[in-house]
Amino acid sequence: MSITITIAQNPQELGKRAAKKIAELLCEAIAQRGEARIILSTGASQFETMEALTAEDVDWAKVEMFHLDEYVALSESHIASFRRYLKERFVSKVGLKAAHFVNGEGDVQKNIAALSAELRSKTVDVGVIGIGENGHIAFNDPPADFETEQAYKVVELDGRCKQQQVGEGWFRSIQDVPVQAITMCPRQILSARHIVSSVPHAVKAEAVYNTLTKAVDPMVPATLLKTHADWNLFIDHESASKLVAWGK
Repeated sequence: MSITITIAQNPQELGKRAAKKIAELLCEAIAQRGEARIILSTGASQFETMEALTAEDVDWAKVEMFHLDEYVALSESHIASFRRYLKERFVSKVGLKAAHFVNGEGDVQKNIAALSAELRSKTVDVGVIGIGENGHIAFNDPPADFETEQAYKVVELDGRCKQQQVGEGWFRSIQDVPVQAITMCPRQILSARHIVSSVPHAVKAEAVYNTLTKAVDPMVPATLLKTHADWNLFIDHESASKLVAWGK
């Protein structure tokens, strides 16, 4: 278990620092094996990291990308679609070797099976894993299933998760948020060689505090990241605000 915590002044600085670390790890993998694999998170908390990462000097033609989650039965044309998010903010700006998307439309179980087989064909080098306001990782809301061996599965979204999506502006109301999503499962997330988490903003302060101060607990899914051999957590002054009394 190894945790490296970096506290930045603001989300922009956080994004640049996190992107630099991600790029270093990808370049190391390319130097060692001639290729690299990355998992990318989405959401408002990843804006600065994603933008900074596209500017990093990485041989993207040797990088395969996977992503964490997607809503079930949501069109890619919807503003909240994570496929759309990644294509617009990342894939269109770098020349990847391949991009593998979670598809919540059509035959969902068939899509999950195909994506799982592709993901598990080789080890992922870097998992870029955000933390939700309720402490979730991907769409593994509390209580998260820490035991499943599945790579991806369909889950029901909890109320606080839905409220976060509304708060970030992806949907007009909780009623508009899909009931289900496909998510990468916790054990699969932990199988990445390295994990980098970008967690800015005051709305994440409680989740950051709970993640770092509580024991590993499915009710705070992000606590599982503390068991990883190389977890790099990037927070800013606002998301770190509740850690002051804890001594961080």
